[in-house]
Amino acid sequence: MTPQEIRDKLARELKLELEWHEGDKGVGDPWATVPAESWIKACQTARQDDELAFDFLRSLSGVDRPDDQKIEVVVHLFSYEKKHAFVLKTQTDRNNPQVDSLVEVWPAANWYERECFDLLGVVFEGHPDLRRILLPEDWQGYPLRKDYRQKDDYRGIPTTRPGYEKGEDSQ
Repeated sequence: MTPQEIRDKLARELKLELEWHEGDKGVGDPWATVPAESWIKACQTARQDDELAFDFLRSLSGVDRPDDQKIEVVVHLFSYEKKHAFVLKTQTDRNNPQVDSLVEVWPAANWYERECFDLLGVVFEGHPDLRRILLPEDWQGYPLRKDYRQKDDYRGIPTTRPGYEKGEDSQ
């Protein structure tokens, strides 16, 4: 299927008009934005529909959009059977970021969602074990948010290198 056919199929199944973008200047996978309330249904359709057959979750990530007060959740999908790729995105409120978990759709989403929770604070509703995966449980804040400022130390351990801010860092 072409990217447009994938988009059209999803739009028909979801009974929605999907925001649509082709790869910039022919680079990158085409993508569509799905409203948060249709997120799980869109992903289930992408996985289960025989024409789409997106059996591989390449990645799940998040993007902080502070100017819009949103956090974007992005999944890169691939179908081994059909040999096509597509990207789905959804947005959630930055002050209370919540979207449905995709672990039941693609089990590989488990650790991706934990990472997105750990670094951006997105709560994945229905996740079987949503807890930090990279940072200590008592870490304050979400390091991939654009307004995040790390503290000078964590439990008495410095978090910065001398001279780093001045560009004097040597490797």
